[in-house]
Amino acid sequence: MRLTHLADYAVVMMTAAARTPGERLSASALAEETGVPLPTAQKLMQALGRAGLLVGQRGAGGGYRLARDPQAISLADIIEAVEGPIAMTQCSDGPSDCALDTHCRVKPHMGLVGQKVRGALDAVKLKELTQ
Repeated sequence: MRLTHLADYAVVMMTAAARTPGERLSASALAEETGVPLPTAQKLMQALGRAGLLVGQRGAGGGYRLARDPQAISLADIIEAVEGPIAMTQCSDGPSDCALDTHCRVKPHMGLVGQKVRGALDAVKLKELTQ
């Protein structure tokens, strides 16, 4: 499993934001600090806001800040905010177009595998990534 560029960038940006908890940061400031292109940073900050990980404020002195303590935000939270639910295979959460779908003996267990992977990612807290 490999993170997409968007998920990777989201982790980098959230880690940068977590280094200054409570402080409001603009998309341009985070883009400059992290090297994430500004349009991508703006898109990610909106997605992270919709997921409840960032809180945005418009106007003078506006920007984004963490919605929760860095210890309460996990790597799984960030990845799912950008990529959706963590699933190891296409069939792990329902019917798929796989040729093996109707007689696969592994499919019933793939949900468990996904839960274990999510659990491992959930155990890594944003606070740890800032150290």
